[in-house]
Amino acid sequence: MAGSDDGVYAISVAASMVSMEIQNLRVYERRGLLTPDRTAGGTRLYSDDDVERLERIRDLLADGLNLVGIARVLELEDEVRRLRARLGEGEGEGEGESA
Repeated sequence: MAGSDDGVYAISVAASMVSMEIQNLRVYERRGLLTPDRTAGGTRLYSDDDVERLERIRDLLADGLNLVGIARVLELEDEVRRLRARLGEGEGEGEGESA
């Protein structure tokens, strides 16, 4: 069974799912805003996680951010997720106690 980070959607399907033009998805990839999977032949395959990220990009564009600003927001959101995951791993291991 495919996970949420497994590429399953062709670029045309992903673009349709988020109401964007195919060319925009290519630009976002070139700008490093997302990295879809590739088949051995080089065809892009977008995952559910990629589609969620595209929805976030669409919303940030609607809020008036440019692609540089969107890249920074996504970078910060990714960092927050990583830090929260690390904090979750450390729970119950004497957090808050000093040595």
